[in-house]
Amino acid sequence: MKFLSSVLAAAVLSLGAAAPVLSASVTLYDQDFESPAGFVNGAGSGYSDLSQQQVNDLYANQPAGFTFEQAFTVETMLIGGSLAFGSGYSDPGGTFGSYAIGMLGSAQNDLLGLSFNVGDFDFFNFRVDISSIGLHGGPGSPFASASDVPIFRFRLYDNPLGTATVGGGTLLDEGDLTGVASELNVVAPTRGIFSFDASGSTNGNVTLQIDLIQGGYGIMDNFLITASDTAGGGIDVVPVPASLPLLLAGLGGFGLLRRRRG
Repeated sequence: MKFLSSVLAAAVLSLGAAAPVLSASVTLYDQDFESPAGFVNGAGSGYSDLSQQQVNDLYANQPAGFTFEQAFTVETMLIGGSLAFGSGYSDPGGTFGSYAIGMLGSAQNDLLGLSFNVGDFDFFNFRVDISSIGLHGGPGSPFASASDVPIFRFRLYDNPLGTATVGGGTLLDEGDLTGVASELNVVAPTRGIFSFDASGSTNGNVTLQIDLIQGGYGIMDNFLITASDTAGGGIDVVPVPASLPLLLAGLGGFGLLRRRRG
C-alpha cells in the first residue's frame, strides 16, 4: 500500500497540484555494476559471458569502504558479450547495460547481503531491476525450465553489531518481486521499488538480504538504496507522466510487489 500511495502522489503532482514538502532522505547506495575490477570471462562458471568471481573481488570499495557478504555463488554476467549461446545475452531496452549480477535459486541457496546504517530514518527504500535468463533450454541454459519465472525475496534484518553479513536474527520487513520468463538469450526486465520499515532497528544498523526463491537463475541490476523519513523518499517511482491514465496503466511494468512486515 505504501508503494501505491507513492505512485498516486506522483500522479497528483503531475496534474498540477502544489508540490508537497518532502521529508529528508539520504542515498546509501547507487550501483549499476558497470565497473567490475578484473572481470574474467567464464572464470569458474563453466558458462560463457559469466564469471563466478566473488562480488567483493569485482565490486569492492564501490563506493569507498563498502563490502558485500555472500553465501555460495553470486555471479557477474557480461550482457554485452558475444560468446553465450553464440551471440551473447541481448538487452533490447538497454536496462542492464554491460554487466549485471545473478544467482541460483533451486540448485543452491545463493544469498547476497548489503549492510548499512539508516541513522534515525524510519524507511529503507530499495529500487532494483530483475530478469530471468536462459529459461528455455539449450547450451548453457542455467538450471531452469520454460515454465519458471524469477521471484526474488528481499528481507531487511536488524544488524546491531554493524558487521558484514548475509542477514539473520530479527526480521524487520520483507517483500517479493516476481519477474517474467525470458527468451533464451534475452533479458526481460521488471523493476521493483520497496519501502521497508526500519524503525524497529536497534541502533540503525540493518542488512538487506537478497534471495532468489524461484526461477532457477536470475539477474539483478541498478540498485538504488535510500534512507528516509517517508516511504519511498529519494527514489523516483515513475517518470512524470503525460496524464494520470497513462501513469495508472503503467503500474503493471513494476511487476508483482508483495510486502509483509515482520
